[in-house]
Amino acid sequence: MNEEKLIPHLFRTEYRKIVAVLCKSFGMEHIETAEDIASDTFLQAAETWGIKGLPENPAAWLYTVAKNKAKNHLKRDKILSKKIIPQIKYYSTLTEEAEIDLSEANIRDSQLQMMFAVCHPAIAAEAQIALALRVLCGFGIDEIASAFLTNKETINKRLFRAKEKLRSENIAVEMPSAMEISDRLDMVLRTLYLLYNEGYYTSQSEKVLRKELCYEAMRLTFLLTENEQTNLPQVNALFALMSFHASRFDARTDENGNLILYDEQDETLWDKSLIQQGEYFLQQSSQGSRLSKYHLEAGIAYWHTRKEDTKEKWENILQLYNQLLMLEYSPVIALNRTYALSKANSIDEAITEAEKLQLTESHLYHTLLGELYKDKDVHKALSHFSSALKLAKTQEDKKLIQQKTQRLIC
Repeated sequence: MNEEKLIPHLFRTEYRKIVAVLCKSFGMEHIETAEDIASDTFLQAAETWGIKGLPENPAAWLYTVAKNKAKNHLKRDKILSKKIIPQIKYYSTLTEEAEIDLSEANIRDSQLQMMFAVCHPAIAAEAQIALALRVLCGFGIDEIASAFLTNKETINKRLFRAKEKLRSENIAVEMPSAMEISDRLDMVLRTLYLLYNEGYYTSQSEKVLRKELCYEAMRLTFLLTENEQTNLPQVNALFALMSFHASRFDARTDENGNLILYDEQDETLWDKSLIQQGEYFLQQSSQGSRLSKYHLEAGIAYWHTRKEDTKEKWENILQLYNQLLMLEYSPVIALNRTYALSKANSIDEAITEAEKLQLTESHLYHTLLGELYKDKDVHKALSHFSSALKLAKTQEDKKLIQQKTQRLIC
């Protein structure tokens, strides 16, 4: 990999590690300092490597430079030094020589602890995701703005408010106590779930699938499974859910990036290793007595990795949707359930249940009813597809609805 491609790659993989360790050492109130040191490290890499060529071990070079920059910063800023040096766990003697631990074990622990800091309940949900993308995933401001379909100024303000909250609440980079871990973990899982969905289920971006967001959510969730305190059933269930969905990435879009619906996907393109991974973690999640929404959604996703259109499959999916609605009601879940109902029981029953929902402002509602009516009442089906087209927000959704309409007309 040449320098032009290597530096962006390393920024994505190593920036977050450096920031996490420095935040753990300095405290979250100095998160900007940690980010500045990490950014300066990559700036120096771009300048130095452009002249001298790539070092033998680029990642190790970055860690060495980051350590030196952190130490120099502590020496320069006497006020900061007085506040920070006594708090650094790895500081062995009361001298100016502070040690910054960038070992693999400390990087892993720091990133895990950063998850709990970023996902603190005092921080607004949308700010948690933005902050997670920045400090846990190494995304640039432009990338985050693109993910949220907004401008850099809005993202910078959102991040600023989140960082101010980290300071005012004195949020530390540490694992919560054993008593707190369960409640705090729920917040972490919700953020990772939303981050994954931002890449997989987005209804606003013109890009159908943003794999980079999904893979980052998977990476962070896997970190939780590797820690004894957080390797809990609901974590395993969420990772299983992500794995099942990720297994169909290659079949979900064509060579031009257009969405391919489930029924039309080429099953040979499904990643069998990811399906097996999902099955393993779903099995791991069966321990304990707590049933989370991640368990139920993972179960639904599992049945979707079996392409055969059997009654057993749809009856199982229907029962899982029934449980999911009892656990956490959502209009979208209720709408999805009606499709499973049409496959497991009858189209007439599904139409009756769907129309009760009265989600008339949703293009998904009208698209589903168009599908359900297409073999029973073409006029009603076309009417619903027409309503769906007017309500659809993205060109991809509009394209799919137009295709369904054309099939009915032709």
